Amino acid sequence: MSEQLPSKRRALSLLVQSGCSREVIRHCKAVAALAKTIAEACGKRGLNVNIQLVEAGALLHDIGRSRTHHVDHVIIGAEIAKSLNLPNSVVSIIERHVGGGVAIDEAKRLGWPVKNYLPQTLEEKIVNYADKLIEGSRKVPIERTIEKFSEELGGTHPSIKRMKELHDEFSSLIGDLDDYSNAA
Repeated sequence: MSEQLPSKRRALSLLVQSGCSREVIRHCKAVAALAKTIAEACGKRGLNVNIQLVEAGALLHDIGRSRTHHVDHVIIGAEIAKSLNLPNSVVSIIERHVGGGVAIDEAKRLGWPVKNYLPQTLEEKIVNYADKLIEGSRKVPIERTIEKFSEELGGTHPSIKRMKELHDEFSSLIGDLDDYSNAA
């Protein structure tokens, strides 16, 4: 697989070519803008973060929604990304962006290929977190997302705990996102 990251223009073109709706593309743009803000804030705190990877991964994170809006859009999205020869780093972001991630045992229950879908790298975590803060194309508080997931999955679902942990991790790394002027 080519390790060359797609430009913003190329990523948007791939979303259109794959058949993503305007609403999905608007969502992906909003997630990418917020993810880039988070990545830049991490960089200002001295963390080593690939901002171009964050932007490309965030733009393409929902490419699987061109075929389905179920949770397995991550599996389909990864297949699409691989067929487009996108870098493994982008494929991993696509696979690991739902909920707070999906553990091996959960993947098995979902009938997915058995592997770890929990975000591992800083870039994967940033895109996962930014996606939890964007509803449609608007920024929402993490509490709203947690409430929504709790209603859908049950308050004790492991994904809820992982979302809270991700929020705590970024709060300790960069502080309050509202302090960054270009946040979505």
